[in-house]
Amino acid sequence: MKPNKLSLKWKSGTRQDLIIEVWEDLDCESVGVHELEQIQEALREKFGEGAQESPASIARTVANEGAVLRHPEVFDYDTQWRERLISGAVSAESLSFFNLSEASESIDKLESWRKEFAGAGNQGELRRLKEFALKTKQDLQLIARSRIVDTNRRLEAREIVQWLTIWMLDPVIVEDWLSLRKRSAEFVEKFP
Repeated sequence: MKPNKLSLKWKSGTRQDLIIEVWEDLDCESVGVHELEQIQEALREKFGEGAQESPASIARTVANEGAVLRHPEVFDYDTQWRERLISGAVSAESLSFFNLSEASESIDKLESWRKEFAGAGNQGELRRLKEFALKTKQDLQLIARSRIVDTNRRLEAREIVQWLTIWMLDPVIVEDWLSLRKRSAEFVEKFP
């Protein structure tokens, strides 16, 4: 593949370094959709289509470097990006892992689609669902560790990471496991 002019412009050798390099090159005070799109484009140009980074992941990287995020824009764009990511695998129904109730509904949808694809022997779509769940889990792990996110959001992100882990390890038990988890003393104490 012949490199284009944009990919030659960037010096960074890793995705994280490139994210920071492009953000610094944009020389902007705050980061929203426009900036995230430009960073994603630079990642594609430099590393190819497989080098996808979610808007939330990019936003966290630049926030850790001091960028001010336009949070509503970032969250909306991240949700739209995830929907497009899985749109080839599933219907346009919205999946959200922003809070516990939305995550619970979304895991139910993931499991429903998993059963449907498994029944049809559609390995490609099953792989896409798993990739989506893994990427979502990784993004939530970053939120759970972030010092700039409020405590309740970090706790919820940590909890949802656990849910996704169970779904990825043994999706057949996730419904029963989640029901028991929500009734556990630890869960009720954390999330009254």
